[in-house]
Amino acid sequence: MEHLSSATVNAIVKQIKDLQKNPAEGITVKLTESNVQDVYAEIRGPENTPFENGVFKMKLVLPADYPTSAPKGYFLTKIFHPNIRQPSGEICVNTLKRDWKPDLGLRHVLMVIRCLMIEPFPESALNEEAARMLLEEYDEYFARAKMFTKVHAAKVEEGSGAATATATTAKKKGNVLDAKDGNSLSESGKENGSSGKEGKEASAGGENANVVKKAKKVDKKKSLRRL
Repeated sequence: MEHLSSATVNAIVKQIKDLQKNPAEGITVKLTESNVQDVYAEIRGPENTPFENGVFKMKLVLPADYPTSAPKGYFLTKIFHPNIRQPSGEICVNTLKRDWKPDLGLRHVLMVIRCLMIEPFPESALNEEAARMLLEEYDEYFARAKMFTKVHAAKVEEGSGAATATATTAKKKGNVLDAKDGNSLSESGKENGSSGKEGKEASAGGENANVVKKAKKVDKKKSLRRL
């Protein structure tokens, strides 16, 4: 692959840093200084589209004569869209073809691609099935595209795994404590039961002693009468 001129490289790096400092809506750009001809970005799915709540990775491949020639765009995340070929992820949009102008810049290109997610152009389709469904069975197209988003582009909330693990650990600890408490209560119950039994035996012993005393008194009275 032919390399870009140092002036072009500097211009690209400047554009990327500007995008990082002042991001375009819903777009995050990454700078790879070792190879600025591949510009990587993440696009958040626009609201009220089947791509909402998804994060889509894509890249722009800049030709050696950029910006004279347009870059090529590819979605790295699988997506169901009329203007995106599968499985290559190639993007078809006029801005990257006949409408290209050297002064458009990377910001403009990325914003056009995100707008394409809002308003597809089935007339210039690279995915004919998606284009047909969009025109003839829109609800089915929306459902299919939404399913692709959920499966391939779903966001992962940071800390959710840790929170789940913590909750599971806490639950296990709770069960262990409950089991220990249960054993303690059981042992306590046994002890209380033993104490109760001893109390009953002591009570019974006391009653027997009273009966014996009363019997002795009766015998003593009888003996006195005889005298």
